[in-house]
Amino acid sequence: MSLVARHLEANGIPTVIVGSALDIVEYCGVPRFLFTDFPLGNPCGPPWRRDLQRAIAGQALDLLGNAEAPRTTLRSGVAWPSDDDWRPRYGRVKPEEIERLRKVGEERRERQAESKRPG
Repeated sequence: MSLVARHLEANGIPTVIVGSALDIVEYCGVPRFLFTDFPLGNPCGPPWRRDLQRAIAGQALDLLGNAEAPRTTLRSGVAWPSDDDWRPRYGRVKPEEIERLRKVGEERRERQAESKRPG
């Protein structure tokens, strides 16, 4: 999405990215970025939370109209609405799954290597 935004901007279409991958989006150098500290895949908040989604969309539109310099990042002040903190378990691998996941990864790498062999 970051590269699409850069292409659109180069062709005169202003953009603002709303996302949760701060380091990746900033590295790509988008003109305007609204960072939300939410789980990946949920940059505008949880489903059916229109109040949060409207607030974030409003912040994005404000950023689109008010950014004064290229590569502007604004950190949204909207918090993930949960008593259950998602960070400690996000991307966590259960110990009993480690060996199975290791095997799946090895099989995938073998298939990739096979597909790259000539013939």
